[in-house]
Amino acid sequence: MAAPLRAGYAIAEGEEPPMYATCDLYDDHGEALGVLPAALRHFGGRLAFHGPAQTVKTHEVNTCVRELANSPGEGRVMVVDGGGSDRRALMGDMLAAAAARNGWAGAVIFGAVRDVAELRQLDLGIMALARTPARCLRSGEGEVGCPITIGGVRIAPGDMIVADEDGVIVAPPGLI
Repeated sequence: MAAPLRAGYAIAEGEEPPMYATCDLYDDHGEALGVLPAALRHFGGRLAFHGPAQTVKTHEVNTCVRELANSPGEGRVMVVDGGGSDRRALMGDMLAAAAARNGWAGAVIFGAVRDVAELRQLDLGIMALARTPARCLRSGEGEVGCPITIGGVRIAPGDMIVADEDGVIVAPPGLI
C-alpha cells in the first residue's frame, strides 16, 4: 500500500521527495482519482514526478507557458491544455531548461513539444501527446490558474499530479 502523499510535504535540503506509483495510488483510491489519456508520452529526463498542478489553457501559443517556466516552480507540475493540437509545440528545449532551473517538477502538455533529444537530457518530467518541429505562435492569449479538462478529467490549480511510466493521475488536494 502506498504511503499518503500530502501537499506541502516538507523535505530536508538535498533530499528527494518520496515517489508514489500511480498504480498503487489507483489501487488505494480508485475512482476518486482522474486518469489522464494514455496517449501522453514521456519526453523529459524524469520518468516519475509529482507535485501540485499549475494549470494553463492555450492553443498553439506558449506565452503563458514561457512566463511560468521563467517563474519559481516550487515543485509544481505545469498542466497545459493545448487543445490536443499536434501542429505547434508548446514547449521546447529552452523553456524546458528554464522550467528545470526554476524548480518545476514537470509539465504535462495536452499538445506537442519539440527538441526531443534535448528534452531527454533535462532533469524535468515532461509528458505530451506528440512532437513536432513547428514552433508555437508568438502572439495570442492564454489563461493561467483556471480549471481545465483533459480527456474528461477536470484539473484545478493545486490538484496533485503524479506521473510515472504507467501514466498520469490527478487527485484533489488532501486525498493523497
